[in-house]
Amino acid sequence: MCRWLAYSGPEIYMDRLLIKPEHSLLMQSRFARQNYVTGLPDFPDGAFPTNGDGFGFGWYGEQDEPGLYRELRPAWSDENFTNLARTLKSGLFLAHLRAAYDGIVQRSNSHPFKCHNWLFQHNGEIMGFQQVRRELMLELSPERFTYIQGTTDTEVCFHLALELGMDADPKQGLERMAGRVERARREHAIDGPFRLTCAASDGRALYAVRYSSNQQSKTMYLNKGAEALQQIESKAGELPEEGHIILSEPLDDCSQNWLMLEESSFVEIRDGQVNISKFEPQLD
Repeated sequence: MCRWLAYSGPEIYMDRLLIKPEHSLLMQSRFARQNYVTGLPDFPDGAFPTNGDGFGFGWYGEQDEPGLYRELRPAWSDENFTNLARTLKSGLFLAHLRAAYDGIVQRSNSHPFKCHNWLFQHNGEIMGFQQVRRELMLELSPERFTYIQGTTDTEVCFHLALELGMDADPKQGLERMAGRVERARREHAIDGPFRLTCAASDGRALYAVRYSSNQQSKTMYLNKGAEALQQIESKAGELPEEGHIILSEPLDDCSQNWLMLEESSFVEIRDGQVNISKFEPQLD
């Protein structure tokens, strides 16, 4: 199981969420505490308390495209991570810790993935991916195919969503991508599920999905307003009340301050407003 975090709100130094909290993302790279479905402290098959197969973060600033830092080493062993997070300030950023289910441990497989103004990160998998990989990649235009650098199902999902219209309509593009993956699984008689717990941004808004074929999605939480931010301020430093955090695992032990998103949820955070709607893959 991977761990990720995404923030949208007034500008803050990134270390206030990635490093300083009691159960920060950096801490989760070695000591994750929740399993992938219930949020309880046990780890079934496919979930790991250690997330050391690479990490990365992307942030939006004054440029048209986001900045991106990715590494194949564990987050806990990279001084650049802490140095950059302490000095970079952003009002929209994504960060990810990888626990590889499939794909080689290499920098090009670390999340987030970037394409022009888009960032995308994922906690999940396409079971039986090698059986459907060629079919899904053939859906990409020749131009878009050249953007694929790694070997993960996540990168294929990202570019497939862009191919299917995510740039014009983020929710519809993601639903069409999920529907195409589900159709491929059906046609190849793959029993294992497709799990899609992801975050994406085009620099204007933050989007997130919690979905799975078998209704056992990887966990995804949203802070309950300012209460959650105030709770972690003692260690992290002052945080703006208008900030919104979506993440795989809470940054503290105050569960009442975090909302676990329901199965098949789509979240859009734009201009400080949170909208949650039903996520429904568009099946043929």
